[in-house]
Amino acid sequence: MTDQTSGDGSGPVLRQNGAPTDTVVVLTTVPDALLAKRIAHVLVEESLVACAQVGPGVVSMYLWQGELEGTDEFQLTLKTTADALPALHARLCVLHPYEIPEFVVLGVPAGSRAYLDWVAQATRPAIHAASRNG
Repeated sequence: MTDQTSGDGSGPVLRQNGAPTDTVVVLTTVPDALLAKRIAHVLVEESLVACAQVGPGVVSMYLWQGELEGTDEFQLTLKTTADALPALHARLCVLHPYEIPEFVVLGVPAGSRAYLDWVAQATRPAIHAASRNG
């Protein structure tokens, strides 16, 4: 991460530069609110994400096996770090009922220093556990 506001690295806003600890946002959808809350709870409890937001219901339109589908779903927005992505993806695939769950990673070009540091610290236990088990 690099400082966005001052030359001495103490500014409140940071621009991220592709480091493994950089914050990223992951989007996924699930078929119901109860499952969304359960997945959010597990991912936060296991330190795979620092924060999980369960959004309101959405209707997803897509082609699946040649058929047009319209499905009521709930959006999950997950805040984590780049180095947590492999473990997060693996765990989400276990918890998720879909054959191919949505897993879209959005970069975070900049953010508040305090928030980005908090995300990195909140996901450290999962990264340390993965490196011990891997």
